Amino acid sequence: MTRRRVAILISGRGSNMASLIEAARAVDFPAEIALVLSNRPDAEGLERAKEAGIATCAIDHKAFPDRESFERALDAALREHDIAFICLAGFMRVLTERFVERWSGRMVNIHPSLLPLYRGTQTHRRALADGVLVHGCTVHFVVPELDAGPIIAQAAVPVVPGDTEESLAARVIVQEHRLYPQALRMICDGTARLEDGRVAFARGWDAGAALHSPN
Repeated sequence: MTRRRVAILISGRGSNMASLIEAARAVDFPAEIALVLSNRPDAEGLERAKEAGIATCAIDHKAFPDRESFERALDAALREHDIAFICLAGFMRVLTERFVERWSGRMVNIHPSLLPLYRGTQTHRRALADGVLVHGCTVHFVVPELDAGPIIAQAAVPVVPGDTEESLAARVIVQEHRLYPQALRMICDGTARLEDGRVAFARGWDAGAALHSPN
């Protein structure tokens, strides 16, 4: 089995990063976490990655005069480590169209909502304000438009009476930690691939399952 070399881009503590690193420890996982890169030299996740024996790199965006020069340095580091796929995991920088197109079909992100609902920030607050009964998270390919890329995988959780942003976020993050490794496995083993602007799947799945809220 050929393991694809993956870089995880972070800006903070690296919660989803940790779940990807743990999943990649399995001998049958088709990805190797080869690099953790942050735009913040003080990001807590860099130390966590070092402790796991993974190469790290800090490229401070504040040290560059514009986004283009920052992204050239970012791209150079990724190529130096022979990266095949990028996972964004709390990477708090908006990437330019040029960079996104360069990594088209090879860069994915996880977002805390059931896209296309609630793109952008404050997703849990907006879900509660709208009174939805189902919320969740999405892994998608990255495209120039924010949170608009083709969907690879989703996980749903019920929204229950008395939920706060914090309680709902805590339930969603559990599913993020399960979903992201699953989606990375799918793109690295060829189960899911970007084809003509949509995700093509190499296998089917059980269509009988459903989440009911309230159940």
